[in-house]
Amino acid sequence: MKHLLLVSLLLGAAFVAPAAQDAGTRVIISIADQELAFVAADKSIVRYPVSTSKFGSGDGVGTYRTPLGSMYVSGKVGDGLPGGAVIKSRIATGEVIAPNAFGRDPIVSRVLWLRGKEGQNRNARERCIYIHGTADEKRIGRRASFGCIRMKSRDVIALYGRVHIGTPVVISEKPLADFLPPEAETLLARSY
Repeated sequence: MKHLLLVSLLLGAAFVAPAAQDAGTRVIISIADQELAFVAADKSIVRYPVSTSKFGSGDGVGTYRTPLGSMYVSGKVGDGLPGGAVIKSRIATGEVIAPNAFGRDPIVSRVLWLRGKEGQNRNARERCIYIHGTADEKRIGRRASFGCIRMKSRDVIALYGRVHIGTPVVISEKPLADFLPPEAETLLARSY
């Protein structure tokens, strides 16, 4: 009887969870604004400062540029890790470092691995383009990365909890205002 109840609960959750996850959520990243917006039902729910590539935009292998266009979250790494946990090759090393640790710039806290959906970003996954935490938080809000989208640890941890594998992501050189009319930002909460 207990097994039957457990199976019923699990099956019920399996049918409810996808609908909750696919409620029109998406991530929009503006290179112009150096900001990321988490959007649901065409309303900006929360915005975070980010850092995109210091080499500009593009998808060429070895260019260290941030790819543009439509993508999606194809992988997530970091469940349950503490803020500042160092991640190398998508594996936690066991080391935890403080924000702005001198001489250190590893990937930390969480990784959202992106896969491109267009010709202009077809190499994103193979290039290991991530939305990830950085120990170099003092540079957030400026172009400073080597192609990835960097975030403060607390911000990427919060975003990680909101997105799922398959969440659409758009990276654009346009400002966020071009994607979200001012009246659509009713629940706006900036993380600055």
